Amino acid sequence: MEDKTFEVKGTFLMGDDWKPYKKVISAPNEYKKVISAPNEKQARERTFAVIGSKHNLKRMYIKIDDVTLVKGE
Repeated sequence: MEDKTFEVKGTFLMGDDWKPYKKVISAPNEYKKVISAPNEKQARERTFAVIGSKHNLKRMYIKIDDVTLVKGE
């Protein structure tokens, strides 16, 4: 199965505040990360894995607000 490119936006908890994750910046105060996955569910799972491992966070401290398929990729 061919991987598609998804754009994932949301926030994660750092200390006492919910912070935006700014991997690819499109607008202030939000995180936007481009993920390659075969479907939307896998894109969400890979986002939890990448952000969780980088910041040593459990899934309950990561919020995903939006997952969209990137056109033309």
